[in-house]
Amino acid sequence: MQPAINIVGMSKWYGDFHVLKNINLEVQRGERIVICGPSGSGKSTMIRCINHLEQHQDGKIVVDGTELTNDIKRIDKIRQDVGMVFQHFNLFPHLTVLENCTLAPMSARKMSRADAVDRAMHYLTKVKIPDQASKYPGQLSGGQQQRVAIARALCMAPKIMLFDEPTSALDPEMVNEVLETMVSLAKDGMTMLCVTHEMGFAKRVANRVVFMDGGQIVESASPDIFFSNPTHSRTKLFLSQIFHENHSVI
Repeated sequence: MQPAINIVGMSKWYGDFHVLKNINLEVQRGERIVICGPSGSGKSTMIRCINHLEQHQDGKIVVDGTELTNDIKRIDKIRQDVGMVFQHFNLFPHLTVLENCTLAPMSARKMSRADAVDRAMHYLTKVKIPDQASKYPGQLSGGQQQRVAIARALCMAPKIMLFDEPTSALDPEMVNEVLETMVSLAKDGMTMLCVTHEMGFAKRVANRVVFMDGGQIVESASPDIFFSNPTHSRTKLFLSQIFHENHSVI
């Protein structure tokens, strides 16, 4: 069976700065991968390349059997199958929670309003905020807004979910409610790539942890091996700093 995502020899530059260097990563269907590493290591850029929010210049990215090129039809096809949740919630402030969730299914999937509302309420219930459907984003807490963002992405029925540091903009007491929503998704078998420093989440949910530094994948291993017996000195230093700062929540 073909992988959900296959990245082969992928590189990206910002001008003369080589931000991603020969990235190779194969993600199987239903696999849950946590991507970690220091700031500026290329983590977010890598996952943003998967749905063409960033454009790679070398190598190839194949998502669900479709190679990502500059062809608009291919980009649209991939984006319909790949949901993304950002660090900052990116909700439309002038639309209610329900309207935020129904907009894309109605415009991109051509769903009827009734069907889109049914789907939106299903996922708002899944993320445990159906009672917030008529409110505007500004009336919600940060944790609630991020759960709306997750529900909105799920309303497109994606095959793959990308999370770009989804808890880093939240107050500490709101982090767990978002992580628990992601744990629930993982239990449902969703293919997930998550850039995060939440190592407790990685231990609990990930099939594999990928460590990046200097625009490269330095280490990739199961959580058991990654946390108990990392092989690269840079990984060991990163983990010692992470656990010293006690960022792990779950």
